[in-house]
Amino acid sequence: MPGGTNRRALNSDGNPVITTTDLTKVYRSRGREVTALDGVDLHVREGEVYGVVGQSGAGKSTLIRCVNLLERPTSGTVTVAGQDLTALAGRRQSAGSALRQARSRIGMVFQHFNLVSSRTVRDNVELPLEILGVSGKERTRKALELLELVGLGDKARAYPAQLSGGQKQRVGIARALAGDPKVLLSDEATSALDPETTRSILQLLRDLNEQLGLTVLLITHEMDVVKTICDSAALMRDGRIVESGKVSELLATPGSELAQELFPVGGVASSEDRTVVDVTFQGEAATKPVISQLSRTYNIDISILGAAMDTVGGHQVGRMRIELPGRFEENVVPIGFLREQGLQVDVAAIADGPRANPTPLLKEGAK
Repeated sequence: MPGGTNRRALNSDGNPVITTTDLTKVYRSRGREVTALDGVDLHVREGEVYGVVGQSGAGKSTLIRCVNLLERPTSGTVTVAGQDLTALAGRRQSAGSALRQARSRIGMVFQHFNLVSSRTVRDNVELPLEILGVSGKERTRKALELLELVGLGDKARAYPAQLSGGQKQRVGIARALAGDPKVLLSDEATSALDPETTRSILQLLRDLNEQLGLTVLLITHEMDVVKTICDSAALMRDGRIVESGKVSELLATPGSELAQELFPVGGVASSEDRTVVDVTFQGEAATKPVISQLSRTYNIDISILGAAMDTVGGHQVGRMRIELPGRFEENVVPIGFLREQGLQVDVAAIADGPRANPTPLLKEGAK
């Protein structure tokens, strides 16, 4: 097994472990073409848990299958741990052997477990080690070690039919770790599980990420997964990445679609002479009574139209939509006060309609 590495100690600004460059995948059938990936550039750094989120048909599954070349890209490159996998995907036997060797360092967890029903749990974990030619005694030792790691040490002799969905997924994760991978790919690994089991599997993935120094790339359509486990995220739509970055930075980005999806708040101005503002709280600012301070300091009545609060990456984060009395020009000072408290402020609606040329104040984040 890889040595224990604390994920939080890794340099999040280091070199990417997974990189895709102008990645394109076109399916052709009966004279028709369907573009599943349209020039995708992805950069996942060492030690990150990176989530790719999007609706069904956005291209998420195709992307993750192209990362380990289960799907051959139509064009573009995939590099994992400094190795260009697309250069290994030739037709010659030597190229195929090199690609298989590279794949052994990339673990893959599937949505529907993909366990062999006729094999015991231990034998399922041993399967990739058999393919790699590992001796029987070493296979058994390694499989039992991995089952202990995922909390299934007592299920080695059981068969998949005797396990719950969460236990089956833990076996799938143990099997994915058999080759001591640097990278773990998760293809909707929790979408077939109930909420409580989902939480336990996400906690396991986070623990493995921290203990083994694994870089985890997961795809999901569930925003709660991104909120619970991801350091960075990308939003896909129609085969393209339309937004990406560290989750903490996205939450502080005015107009971020991902931030709005993670913490949806709604509400519209109650009358024409009102300004609606979205406020994002992070860290210590999330525990301060900033809105009440604003009301007292400037003697103004503030309406809260919507709010959402949760924990992201171990830190409390919240978003709130408030209504201020008066037009934008009358609220420049109160908005400045909020920014001085370390909050991200985004003017969501202005009484006299959208501004054609917003001032820098509308676009700048908290200093």
